[in-house]
Amino acid sequence: MTTRRFARLLALLASLTLVGGMLTFTTASAATTWKPRPEQYPNTVVEKDVAIPMSDGVILRGDVVRPADASGQAITKRLPVIVTITAYNKTALSSAGGLGGTPADYLVKRGYVQLTVDARGTGSSEGIWRAFDARENKDGGEIMTWAHSPARPWSNGITGMSGPSYMGISQLWAAAANPPGLKAIFPQVPGADVYRDVVASGGQLDVGFIPLWLGLVTATGLIPPAVGATDPQSAITELLNHLTGAATFTAPLLVQALGGGDPAYDGAFYKERSVINVINKVKVPAFFVSGEYDLFQRGTPLLFENLNKRKVPTKLVIGPWDHLQASGGTGFEKAGYGSLAEAQLRWFDRYLKGKADTGLHSDIANLTYYEQGTGKWVRDTKWIGSSLEGAKLKVSGSSKTGGAPGGITSGARVDGTSDIYPIPVQGLCTRSANQWTAGVPNLLLASLPCFTDNQYNDKLGAVFSTKPLAKSVTLQGPINARLYTSSMGGDGMLSVAIEDEAPDGTVSRLSGGWQVISHRALDTTKSRYLDNVLIQPYHPFTKAAQKKLASGQVAPIDVEIFPTRAKILPGHKLRISVQAFDVPHLLPTLPDLLGVLTVLTVHSSAKYPSTINFPSVGTLPTVK
Repeated sequence: MTTRRFARLLALLASLTLVGGMLTFTTASAATTWKPRPEQYPNTVVEKDVAIPMSDGVILRGDVVRPADASGQAITKRLPVIVTITAYNKTALSSAGGLGGTPADYLVKRGYVQLTVDARGTGSSEGIWRAFDARENKDGGEIMTWAHSPARPWSNGITGMSGPSYMGISQLWAAAANPPGLKAIFPQVPGADVYRDVVASGGQLDVGFIPLWLGLVTATGLIPPAVGATDPQSAITELLNHLTGAATFTAPLLVQALGGGDPAYDGAFYKERSVINVINKVKVPAFFVSGEYDLFQRGTPLLFENLNKRKVPTKLVIGPWDHLQASGGTGFEKAGYGSLAEAQLRWFDRYLKGKADTGLHSDIANLTYYEQGTGKWVRDTKWIGSSLEGAKLKVSGSSKTGGAPGGITSGARVDGTSDIYPIPVQGLCTRSANQWTAGVPNLLLASLPCFTDNQYNDKLGAVFSTKPLAKSVTLQGPINARLYTSSMGGDGMLSVAIEDEAPDGTVSRLSGGWQVISHRALDTTKSRYLDNVLIQPYHPFTKAAQKKLASGQVAPIDVEIFPTRAKILPGHKLRISVQAFDVPHLLPTLPDLLGVLTVLTVHSSAKYPSTINFPSVGTLPTVK
């Protein structure tokens, strides 16, 4: 592998971290006459490891990229500044030639300055990294204030922010501080609620992504700081700080979580790190990018919805992308708005340069998303709007592992019970496995059939399905599988995939959700209802709320299935798959390990009315 290819892979991995009224359909061609303006400057010049002092005395370091003339001399004109804050070592990222799918010099050559800063305790910056703790989050506002200052000879005081994943979350923390000069942000695939989005979906630990992510930040933090050549004393201090962070934060965090300690439960630790708790403070225009199969499939739409409801100018494009693809802008042009770099140029030209001819709000819908089932791109105004109705379908009958499916219907249900056996390879070869390892498997094994056909995995659990539909069913937003369940051992986990079965038997996994039985407690004040239908359950996930089922007890288990948009076409079947594991995504803590090795039983009857609840586009047709 060449050095450049290795650097590119590193940059892709470095993107890993720790929601309408329907208007029209659009295809890949852009409905706009806007064209990107040409380069203004032929070259760029970099000033590396510029010291950025924080209020507590810690020195962060950033690389400043400025436009330059034909001779390589920096343009002296003060310009708007685009800031990116990364935990993945800016020096390693810059060797890949770009951040978040935009070539490194694209905006700079069109009259912007790029400032890329190593987050506290990473890269060439001092301090100890603690993953979005209060001090790091405060850094964001201070960095933007520093970039705004007239003391920066290259800054005209107007700033914006860009970058995917960790870098996207950093933008929201910085924007929540309302620093002077910040006019717009462009967050790709940011998370909202750390615990529910990615750390412990449904109450089990994400062992597919979180250790990979923590290891990546630690590894890139232990690369000798680039500032070592010019300031060896600072470099030594930084490296010692990074080692301290690995020993006192990263390693203990993993051990405590796996051991069933406080990090295994939701609480103050995650509240401090979840930007959903400060999103009401964000007032600047934001352009979001999300993926149907992204790590933050749940969280990014929630952030968009908040700004959209508060009438802050905001856009969201959701594509058929995993985390690496959405982070890198892969296929963004298919949404109809040109490349990701061109969308950023339009956004920043409008809000940082005040250009009125970008056609931004006339051409680009508030919400644009890929519709699974048809492959169309749909333009909406809102994620959950007046065109949607709360709908329920009944789970009916019985299903046996590897046997005939039970039913899903809007008519009369058939009484039944279905046993779910704990088979620790359930989920191993599915789109879920790719999604929750951030798209790395797809990068290496793109043609693996089970990433696009779930029928093989589904034979390991229970399946419930409609008959072939006479009319299409369109769903949009979060989904709740309310399954009345008993457990032989009192605990266990329900892993539920919602799917589209084609006439040829191919099963497309549309989305998924997970719920530990003992974490079934429901906070109705934070749960989401549409037409009195529970579409997005909210569970506390605290130790105090955790409670096993009694012997013989049957209880409703509300499984939050992450939001999607899909149309199930006539002749196709809407179905769900129910299993007890989802590897390599989730595993229980060590104290709970034996408790999940038990048989679960899903019940369906008038007494135990299991249902699938979802926002339906238009009135739900009769489903048999």
